[in-house]
Amino acid sequence: MAGHPGERLTEGLDGLRDRLAEYSQMGAQFAKWRAVIAVGDCLPSRGCVEANAHALARYAALCQEAGLVPIVEPEVLMEGEHTLERCGKVTEEVLRMVFNQLYTQRVTLEGMILKPNMVLPGLTCPKQETVDEVADATVKCLLRTVPAAVPGVAFLSGGQSSELASARLNAMNVRFKSRLPWALAFSFARAIQQPALEIWQGEETHVSAAQQALAHRANCNRAARRGEYTDAMERT
Repeated sequence: MAGHPGERLTEGLDGLRDRLAEYSQMGAQFAKWRAVIAVGDCLPSRGCVEANAHALARYAALCQEAGLVPIVEPEVLMEGEHTLERCGKVTEEVLRMVFNQLYTQRVTLEGMILKPNMVLPGLTCPKQETVDEVADATVKCLLRTVPAAVPGVAFLSGGQSSELASARLNAMNVRFKSRLPWALAFSFARAIQQPALEIWQGEETHVSAAQQALAHRANCNRAARRGEYTDAMERT
């Protein structure tokens, strides 16, 4: 059980070993498991954090047993009025617990990818920090919690706008490039797809423009991964 009403636990480990073996035989190389952590006055509870971290670690161990690379996704949600500082504290707690469980389950850190949230203020928080402040808070949290053995950190975009997701990732790679023990990249869904979907709207005549929008966002985030993204790219 979750530790507080409204909290969610990631479930579905029953039979996962057999499914992963089947997917591996079919040619799969990666798998992803997502656990969500809400932030509130009494949230998250320690019980919820522990249970979700344990499930993520068990999934990761089963993936590696089947020859798959696990993408481990503990997401601290953006919904709410919490501050950047509060998000940072919760994210640090979650990541510490996740890596403790990964160690307990004997997961090879060199053979996994972490897909975390950025450290952000809640969507309805009155104070919304700058791009550089978000970059600083996020990298500071990761340096405190993520072992250097992890090869890559691929951020989720959550509820961020496409432009902010790119700018924040770029700022991390510009400001901390020489200090990062892992590659910082992106695994954005909404932040890459949403502009294209808004243009397309299921209309055949909009397909070409939607494809251009999708390619544009992919190129912007490729540049952000390299620390080469600029506002000017959004005006081309």
